[in-house]
This record gives sequence, C-alpha cells and structure tokens, in this order.
Amino acid sequence: MNIPKQVQEILEKLEKNEYEAYIVGGCVRDLLLAKTPKDWDITTNAKPEEIMKVFEDSKYENEFGTVLVKIAEEDREENLKYVEVTTYRSEQGYSDRRHPDEVKFEEELNKDLERRDFTINALAMNLKNEITDLFGGQKDIKKKIVRAVGEPSDRFKEDALRMMRTIRFAVQLNFEIEPKTERAITKLAGAIKFVSKERIHDELVKIISSDHSTKGILLLHKTKLLQYIIPELENCVGVKQNKHHTYTVFKHSVESLRNTKNKEYQIRLASLLHDIGKPKAKDGKGEEATFYNHEYTGARMARKILQRLKFSADDVERITNLIRNHMFYYNTDEVTAASVRRLIKKVGKENLQDLIDLRVADRLGSGTPKAMPYKLRHLQYMFKKVQNDPVSVKMLKINGDELMPLLKIEPSPKIGAILDVLLSEVIEDPELNNKEFLTKRSKELNKLELIQLQEQAKEKIEEKREEDDKKMKKGFYVK
Repeated sequence: MNIPKQVQEILEKLEKNEYEAYIVGGCVRDLLLAKTPKDWDITTNAKPEEIMKVFEDSKYENEFGTVLVKIAEEDREENLKYVEVTTYRSEQGYSDRRHPDEVKFEEELNKDLERRDFTINALAMNLKNEITDLFGGQKDIKKKIVRAVGEPSDRFKEDALRMMRTIRFAVQLNFEIEPKTERAITKLAGAIKFVSKERIHDELVKIISSDHSTKGILLLHKTKLLQYIIPELENCVGVKQNKHHTYTVFKHSVESLRNTKNKEYQIRLASLLHDIGKPKAKDGKGEEATFYNHEYTGARMARKILQRLKFSADDVERITNLIRNHMFYYNTDEVTAASVRRLIKKVGKENLQDLIDLRVADRLGSGTPKAMPYKLRHLQYMFKKVQNDPVSVKMLKINGDELMPLLKIEPSPKIGAILDVLLSEVIEDPELNNKEFLTKRSKELNKLELIQLQEQAKEKIEEKREEDDKKMKKGFYVK
C-alpha cells in the first residue's frame, strides 16, 4: 500500500508515544481500489491535547477531536499541507438531522468505526497494512456495493446529507446501492430539507462532475430526492413533446446530460436544465404542441434554481446565458458575418464553444445520430473568422474620452448613446471601425438629441435581434 512518507511518519510517531494509530475511511477504500487518495485521515486513541503534545506544529479548532497536523513545506508530497488526526469517538443524538448533539471520545477503534456512514468507509489500516473491517467493507468493495453501516434508516436520520452521499459514491465509484440502503433513502427523502443548501450544492456538483452523472440524476429521481432538490426538473417527467421529439422532456434532459462531452459542471448543468421551461411554455397537445420562448422561461427558472442551491453569481450567469441562447438560429445560406458578430456580442466570445457543446448534446439527446452537422462546423469557422471583429463598445477605435473634447461636450449619457449607435453600425460592417469614419460619424450623431440617439441605437439592435429571432422560430418551429 503506497502511503505517503509524511503520513507514515505521523503513524510511527503516535505509535512511538504508545498510542494506537490507523489511516481510516476513504483513503483505505481508495488504496484497496488501487486509486490515489485525495485526503489522508488518521484515527487514534490519543486525545486532542495528547496529539498536540506529540506534534507541536498542529492546531485544534473544533469540538470533534480533529487535530490538523502541519506537514513541513520541505517534506510535502502531492501538495499535502495538513493531515487530519482524530481521536476515536462516538456520537449521540442528531436533533438537527445533520450534526451530533454530543461527541464522546472513545478508547477503542470499533466505537469509532461504528459511527461511520458506509461499510466501504468504515475501514482502518495500520502501518503493517493490517485492515480492521467490522462491517464487510472489503467484501462490498469487491462486489461494488454502497451499503450503510448497520441500520440504514438510523444512519440517514443521523445525517440526512448521507442520502446524497450514497448516490455520489455510487456514481463516483460506479457502484450499485444496496437495496435496503436505497429503500431507506426513498423512505426518508423528505429529510433532505434539513440539510443546508450549501452542502446540497457541493454534493450535486460532485455528482454532476462524475463520469456517471446521468446515473446520479436517475438515482436522485428514483429515490425521490430530486423532487426536493430540483422539483422543476421532476416536473418534466412524463411531459410529452411533439412529432419532432421521441423522448419526454425529462428523458431528453437526461440524455442531453449523458451526451455532454464537456466535463465542466456548468456546461453539464446547462445541458440538464436547458429545457426546464418547456412544461410552462407548452401550448397545445400531441404532435402539434409548441414550446415557443421556452429558452427564456427556462433561463429564468434556472436562475432561481441555481440561486436557491447557492451557486456563485458567475456560475448562474454562465449557465443561464447558455440556456437562454441554446436555440440560436444558424443556416449557412442565410446567416451573415454580422449576425454571427451579434451572436458573439449576445453570448460572449468566451462562451461560444460551450454553446456549441450544449447544442451537440441537445441534438444527441434527441436521438439524432449526427452530432456535428455541417452547419455547426460552418458556425465554428465563422466564429474564428469574425473573432477579432468589434462586438462591444470597448472594441471601437474611438472611446468616450476622445469623444468629449472632439464634440466639446461634458461626460453625459449622450456619449454612451453615440457609442452604441457607432457600434450597431460597425457590427454590420467592421470596415467602418476606423478613426476617420468614427470621428466623422460621431460629429453627425452629435447633432441629434439624446432621445433620438437612444432610439436609433435601440432600433438598430432590436431590429437585428427580431430578425434573428424570426429566423430562429422559422428554423426551430419547436425544439
């Protein structure tokens, strides 16, 4: 077993001071699976104050018996800065369904292993590579099973987040959930409401980021957890589409996630939630049902979902931007470089490849065999062709600081309005983005009143946007 030198030294030092010491939990599981552990945890019968005497460069800032032992910078391997060394403990009462009401330090290892969540995590190993396994964890690893320690309902009543952790381990390890453990989750699913949204967020991101994220979403649905975490997605179950779609909205969403090659969780979430607005936007029944503007409805719904689950502002903007624009129209015979520049302005250059990744997942999730048709390849070519063309005021060859002395006006909204009009014209023809034209044109625009400038800029932008939207609806009668 390949245990880092620093971890071995901590174990040796504890034993030298006549204490028991074991690596414990996930690191033992990972070693048995021939994986490199991300974290190393040690358990011991030494009390926190005794651990701190053995390791002078350590700190103890909690009530759970966990001491952080610092690894000297020159001795660090694999960026291992601290190792958690925790006193054997048992736990009593979980009135908030999350944290123990009482923590008791114990003298025996078995007491510590009894409190752990799953058999595959209730393993301890000493320096001789001898494994203590009281609950059949090694057998479950061989059988690829996630099983709760003892009575599953008791484990989930102690800590409701363990229900999501069960699914997370199942998808990260590609294990199956033991039937009794799964039934307990289904029975107690409503208790997830006692868990903070931040903790749910963390587990959801780990599930979505795994190689078997689709399996995770289906397990959340099967165990009833999904209706408490993302009820809006649960509402897509059984919602039929129309003659252009084989799958229901929920099935299509899950299949889109399955076919998302991009491994970033933000893109995967966009794939999962991109049609979340369809149940609300649905008009009509059967093969002729329509879902006009479902992308805008979906973006608003996704924003509420993501904010509720405590995603960062950057994540919320990135994901909702993709959902709002996933219906972009593109026909190689009709779309001009100007319309591609407008799409770049609307979506953001940094999000273009993500948008294509979402579109490919959407297509494959609909049962379309050809993921990257000619038009999407052509769009990638056009993106590259126009990537340096002006799509924002900042890219104009003239700025506000230059306009004020040129036009002899003070800082005012009129400067911004003139720049907006200039941009709308340059988007149509990038050749106009030169100092000579912009100087001349800005003098002409300065003769107009502010309201006229604002209306002119708005008209140009809205006119093109409506033109694009009409084409989009024409090309995508329904999604």
